[in-house]
Amino acid sequence: MRPILLQGHERSITQIKYNRDGDLLFTVAKDPVVNVWYSVNGERLGTYNGHTGAVWCVDVDWETRHVLSGSADNSCRLWDCETGKQLALLQTNSAVRTCGFDFGGNIIMFSTDKQMGYQCFVSFIDLRDPSQIEDNEPYMKIPCSESKITSAVWGPLGENIIAGHENGELNHYSAKSGEIVNSIKEHSKQINDIQTSRDMTMFVTASKDCTSKLFDSTSLEHQKTFRTERPVNSAAVSPIYDHVVLGGGQEAMDVTTTSTRIGKFEARFFHVAFEEEFGRVKGHFGPINSLAFHPDGKSYSSGGEDGYVRIHYFDPQYFDFEFES
Repeated sequence: MRPILLQGHERSITQIKYNRDGDLLFTVAKDPVVNVWYSVNGERLGTYNGHTGAVWCVDVDWETRHVLSGSADNSCRLWDCETGKQLALLQTNSAVRTCGFDFGGNIIMFSTDKQMGYQCFVSFIDLRDPSQIEDNEPYMKIPCSESKITSAVWGPLGENIIAGHENGELNHYSAKSGEIVNSIKEHSKQINDIQTSRDMTMFVTASKDCTSKLFDSTSLEHQKTFRTERPVNSAAVSPIYDHVVLGGGQEAMDVTTTSTRIGKFEARFFHVAFEEEFGRVKGHFGPINSLAFHPDGKSYSSGGEDGYVRIHYFDPQYFDFEFES
């Protein structure tokens, strides 16, 4: 299982994302470049240039027409996926931490950091209304006064967004009214990542409290817990099996003081039903910051603090083993 190594960033990876078909892989890092690659062979297709700071988040709509990226340069930008042309620039008061398209690709949401005296906001913009983009005026802004949002995704049917906070809280925000529909606190520390299952019925969280948890998308009911000894930076659910993959390691500032052998930089696979670990994949020279399963479930990618993205294709035995058991 030799991975394909993607070297397109000078700084540590912040997020990786497959498009709906899985033929393209989008990667962003703490440098200003947004890269897009062919996932089948790791060839770089192109870059989206325009940001002037670290890029924290990236998303692509269902039809792979538009790409959305949020950056520490206080902007959220919309790109034409095919040409790389910048279609919209949305200025904010602080760094954009999360962003995402709804199902139709018409409404985007992004959240900003609580910094420099500014509050954390979740903003919603309808791309069908050009005046919202030109006036830089979202049709709805939800303030989050208590704790800033560190990860957010759209929920089922685009009716609400699921947001994870710095204090470990999970909230359902209605995309129509902006109200908090549901709120729970299962994690004791910051939630680093939220990813939904392929059918959107469940989502998995990754937290600094060294656990990853599985929740029901509509009720936010807690289903399963996967425990590790180190902070979890990212978690993803397999689209075809009852498997989740977790990635993490220590804080980036502690990395130089430990050898890679005890650094716990592996991707770790857990069975969803039994909550037990059944496999590890080594490779990165630092904590894994982002993980993503290919939509067909036959491969997965990981982006690390070392600036590399690794595409791993599963051995055929992985699939035989499942069907036999």
